[in-house]
Amino acid sequence: MLEAWAEFVRQLDPDILTGYNINNFDFPYLLDRAKYLKLKNFARLGRIKDIITVVKEIIQQTKFGKRKFKNINIEGRVQYDMHVVIKRDFKLRSYTLNNVSNEIMGEQKEDVHYSIITDLQNGDDQTRRRLAVYCLKDAELPLKLLDHVKSLTNDIEMARVTGVPLSSLLNKGEQVKVVAQLLRHAQSAGYFIPVHEYGPTTDQYEGATVLEPKTGYYKDPIATLDFSSLYPSIMIAHNLCYTTLLKPNEVNNFNLGKDEITITPSGNHFVKASVRKGLLPQILEQLLSARKKAKAMLKDETDSVYKAVLNGRQLALKISANSVYGFTGAQVGKLPCLEISGSVTAYGREMIELTRNLVEQEYSIEKGYASNAEVIYGDTDSVMVNFKAKDLETSMKLGKEAAEAISKKFISPIKLEFEKVYWPYLLINKKRYAGLYYTGTDKYDKMDCKGIETVRRDNCTLVVDVINTCLRKLLIEKDENGTVAYVQQTISDLLQNNVDISQLVITKELTKNDGDYTAKQAHVELAKKLAKRDPGNAPKLGDRIPYVIICGAKNTPAFQKVEDPIYVLENNIPIDVSYYLENQLSKPLLRILGPVLGDKVESIILRGEHTLTRTKVTSKVGA
Repeated sequence: MLEAWAEFVRQLDPDILTGYNINNFDFPYLLDRAKYLKLKNFARLGRIKDIITVVKEIIQQTKFGKRKFKNINIEGRVQYDMHVVIKRDFKLRSYTLNNVSNEIMGEQKEDVHYSIITDLQNGDDQTRRRLAVYCLKDAELPLKLLDHVKSLTNDIEMARVTGVPLSSLLNKGEQVKVVAQLLRHAQSAGYFIPVHEYGPTTDQYEGATVLEPKTGYYKDPIATLDFSSLYPSIMIAHNLCYTTLLKPNEVNNFNLGKDEITITPSGNHFVKASVRKGLLPQILEQLLSARKKAKAMLKDETDSVYKAVLNGRQLALKISANSVYGFTGAQVGKLPCLEISGSVTAYGREMIELTRNLVEQEYSIEKGYASNAEVIYGDTDSVMVNFKAKDLETSMKLGKEAAEAISKKFISPIKLEFEKVYWPYLLINKKRYAGLYYTGTDKYDKMDCKGIETVRRDNCTLVVDVINTCLRKLLIEKDENGTVAYVQQTISDLLQNNVDISQLVITKELTKNDGDYTAKQAHVELAKKLAKRDPGNAPKLGDRIPYVIICGAKNTPAFQKVEDPIYVLENNIPIDVSYYLENQLSKPLLRILGPVLGDKVESIILRGEHTLTRTKVTSKVGA
């Protein structure tokens, strides 16, 4: 059967091989099995018949931390593992094929535990039929996922834009994309790229500015002004590049006039484009103009397949342009240049401050407007403005007017755009806010949340559900009393053990080997427990570990009270509901209700009659 399958692959001669976790499980298993059965030709799966397919284990640093990969060479064929794609593109609590398919497409696989596969095969026609359906579904779901999330289309466009192979987009970080583009442009411009030696460094640069938020629950529309592609635009406008940088000791060596040199707010010197056009600005100009073209084509396109291709292309171009700045600031990188990254963020800070000052000066009673405009928050490339308007139309009109007027103060291609209005708007603190997002006056587009526990996977689903419901009641229904009543009832249900255990499951990723953690961690301790109970199914590096916190003696640390949810259900072990209230629910609730209820928030939410009745559950085993 194995030899027939290998021959089938050679006959079909596919360009792309896909599946779910094929690199870490399917291919290594098939190759090991073929080796055990002494099948000489099975491992010739690539297009070059003389090269045997082998498995090599490598540990690689990725943007998600250190990961152990199995590298499999199948010459001439791309291994496009949907498990890697989904982990890269989606933040989910569990990455099993069953959970992923359910969350993304609403479909599930056939439920067959690995321990009964042999029994099903050795049984009768019916049991083998069940096994066959299980195998078919396992092969079908990754293909459906691939089609549904359009990841292959996007990755092919990203590979075209950056000039890196598809496999590098799955297995490597962001820097390889910038290096590939730099090499291509450097060669045609007659430059060599130096080899940078890594070494310990204490050099740092100041990051983006964040204007101090004026926290509160705003019932007036809040207009948002955004700089379009801020960092790439700054690099183009001011000609910031490795090839245009003048070191302090070189400034006087080239007979340059003052009008030929730019001195950045961080005190660095760069020559202007009239002297020498930088390599990075050229790359960025090409990427941004290509994106503009792709977006224009996307607008007119009617064919759904080509629409997906164009959307993938404009997304790839946007990501590529934004990663150039990060590349220059990555100290443990291929070619760091803090003069560039420091200058970019310095210009960004200056522009955000200038925007705030101009808005507050120009849109005031003194200048004939109904109210004094107030910038309530600013972050990296956007400012939130309260024009004190009572309706959406006025706020949008003033937002567009302000964006156009302020854009004229900056060098092209830097452009401030009016993008959206939030109404109402809940500003909690830096990088944490929520509001109803309007781009037109008819109906809100969505409920937009940033930095709030609606998506954090380290919280149990009870927190996510409660925070989502609170935001819906506050922002959509505008019912403050209803929100408080709902929260009090939920806390009462939790303390009386009326909350389903599935809502109390917390998941955390195993990002390091046991010895690499400096302190005891709950999910790591449970992983050790699970490995002892079932060594064949022990959690691996990169897996997300689901757990609940159970009752224990007073002052017992959380890592000693961690347990597997299924084990808890089977043995009726009591849950530590106080832990969930104090360590999971209370802080997010106080954060989002603080701006609404003010100083009384703690006494209203965490004290009172709804917290007095508590229920204890007895266990079948000693906790």
